[in-house]
Amino acid sequence: MPANTLRGAGVRRLAAAGAGALLAVAALAVPARAGAGAGVATVTEYPVTTTAGAAPAGITGGPDGALWFTEHGAGRIGRMAADGTVTDFPTSGPDTGPAEIAQGPDRALWFTETTAGRIGRVTTSGRLTEFPLPRADSGPTGLTLGPDLALWFTEATGNRIGRITTTGRITEYPVPTRDASPHSIAAGGDGALWFTELSGGKVGRISTAGRITEFTLPTGSGFPGGIVAGPGGMWVTASGAPAAVRIGYTGHVTRFPLPGADSLPGGIARGPDGLVWYADRAGRIGRVGATGTVTTFPVPDGAEKVPLGLTTGPGRAVWFTELLGNALGRVRLRTE
Repeated sequence: MPANTLRGAGVRRLAAAGAGALLAVAALAVPARAGAGAGVATVTEYPVTTTAGAAPAGITGGPDGALWFTEHGAGRIGRMAADGTVTDFPTSGPDTGPAEIAQGPDRALWFTETTAGRIGRVTTSGRLTEFPLPRADSGPTGLTLGPDLALWFTEATGNRIGRITTTGRITEYPVPTRDASPHSIAAGGDGALWFTELSGGKVGRISTAGRITEFTLPTGSGFPGGIVAGPGGMWVTASGAPAAVRIGYTGHVTRFPLPGADSLPGGIARGPDGLVWYADRAGRIGRVGATGTVTTFPVPDGAEKVPLGLTTGPGRAVWFTELLGNALGRVRLRTE
């Protein structure tokens, strides 16, 4: 999630309209916009009633079967149970800017604090630990569990890739491209970590030993954002010219245009069906087949809610955050 997406007018707007976002749970069945035989998806929204202006951003499944998410606008970490009940846990302050979140190898939840420049850890009982980064203004943003059982993260303003062990030991690696704005990071199927360079227009690969290789994306693939391992390699969302980009582990790139002139793809995740799903900030959730066939599922009034992060969660469903809707959403496919 780019820092400028999560700050400024968007969050102020959410704070002003927070009371209107605290609605009863709404469910709506909507037909797929594209993709023959896709069936019908049920989109269900669960408001975050504990905190107005929470600005839910990152999301992941927890070891307790619940969904855990960051509340970027409130400096809190939220937990949503299967019935939609939300409990949240404060970080050290309301302006820490929690962004991405992932389950660690220690059954705790780890997250980035973009504004505070720290990596956070919270247990399922709510016990918080925060680890400051060595240098100020690093802007930690993306985060994932690596194959070496450490947490790897991006430093958007520090232009580095970081690694933190469960004991809090931090190692940093500079990105070769200047001012690349490393953004999201994910473990690949080749034993390395892959990350996007939002300003650099590149995708990077870092081995667990810290060796970085960069791949320049083709023209029309600007602003690479989310990244995840999927069929045939790593999949990336590119919002500059709306597309999903697949990059093989040898560097071969294939670009798949996304529907909608207003499309702003962001978060991306592997779905329960093994395919790649993405959050479109214009108000849709999309699914991309291995050959590039795209199916989209509109979120009710989605352009006003800004779907942002997503993950596979309980009920073999895709779950997503609504940055301005102050809610979590669920997309569940059902056959006709």
